[in-house]
Amino acid sequence: MINVLYISYDGMTDPLGQSQVLPYLQELTKEGFHFTILSFEKKQRLEKEGALIRSITEKAGIEWVPLSFTSKPPVISKIYDRFRLWKKAVSLYKKNGFKIVHCRSYVAAEAGLRLKKKYGVKFLFDMRGFWADEKVDNGQWDLSKPFFKRIYNYYRKKEKEFLLQADGIVTLTKASKSYLLSQPGYEKLNLEVIPCCADLEHFDYHNEDKIKGAALRKQLGIPNESKVVTYLGSVGGWYMTKEMFRFFALLLRHDSLYHMLILTKDEPTHVKEEATFFGIPSNKISITYSDRINLPQYLALSKFSIFFIRNTFSKIASSPTKHAELMGMGIPVVCNDIGDTGHIITDTGSGIIINDFDEISIANAIRDLETFEILSKEKIRSEALKYFDLHSGSNSYYKLYKRLV
Repeated sequence: MINVLYISYDGMTDPLGQSQVLPYLQELTKEGFHFTILSFEKKQRLEKEGALIRSITEKAGIEWVPLSFTSKPPVISKIYDRFRLWKKAVSLYKKNGFKIVHCRSYVAAEAGLRLKKKYGVKFLFDMRGFWADEKVDNGQWDLSKPFFKRIYNYYRKKEKEFLLQADGIVTLTKASKSYLLSQPGYEKLNLEVIPCCADLEHFDYHNEDKIKGAALRKQLGIPNESKVVTYLGSVGGWYMTKEMFRFFALLLRHDSLYHMLILTKDEPTHVKEEATFFGIPSNKISITYSDRINLPQYLALSKFSIFFIRNTFSKIASSPTKHAELMGMGIPVVCNDIGDTGHIITDTGSGIIINDFDEISIANAIRDLETFEILSKEKIRSEALKYFDLHSGSNSYYKLYKRLV
């Protein structure tokens, strides 16, 4: 049994913890690795989802050590969290004698690298993306302000340290790997590309017992004759909501049978207000939320799904989890080219890429929908199994772990 400490500043009660951490660790546990997860949990989510996560980890034989995520006061809280993270990581090391510390993103990697230097633990930097640049690209760190400039420079320096001293590095896209290897001093980095995979046994349109289309349409107020376009995830932020609604408004002009189903935790009133601004009738849009267990039956209503992500530098490292889940369900997508998404869609013929959002470009994409909508579900799913299968992703981590020890 090889003991591994998995550190994440994201919570296991967060959606990504449940889709992008626990499924991999459950698989790797079967291969003889014993995990201790050290994560930071938001209070409300821990109260709501904590029992579920505890049951999942206990059933898998995983030790879960949740720490409370603090957000106030803004800067001091992060310093406090980093201090608690380090103290708890040392305490757990003394108890379990870890061979590997697997660090999800940069805050976790600070503690992981310190464990390597102090105790000789193998340090796996699962960078996920260019975290410091994401903070700049999404407007959280304004580099015109000296304070944020200082934090950005600190983490860019740390990023270099993590990359050069890690025993293993995981990135999500071939595009980010190519970029890193092209940078001076990084030519010999040993990088493993593992995209955001999905449990394709769960996200499988063949599971007809989970899919109750007619009843669900009635519940959501979607007429039987409507052709459903789905959107899955947060509205706003990285996602180009205005461009999405502009696309749907033009699509309705082309074919009034379409209906948009938005699956989100966001406030429905605000989302509908945005849609109304683009002239979308309120009876042409439904907004609800689904947990992960029931999500496949909602997605199964899709004629196709749509997402547009702001194309900034940091997004070359982006691998949308929803893309894997949609392809597993045999659903074609309309999206823009970020990370490896454009390459995958072009290579598999499983959707339409739009990079310009003027009326002519959107009209051209809409014109291509007729061919696109008759794509074989089985063909799309078979391509998903090549790119995004959880078992393949877990196997890549398994090989990396074995190399480290």
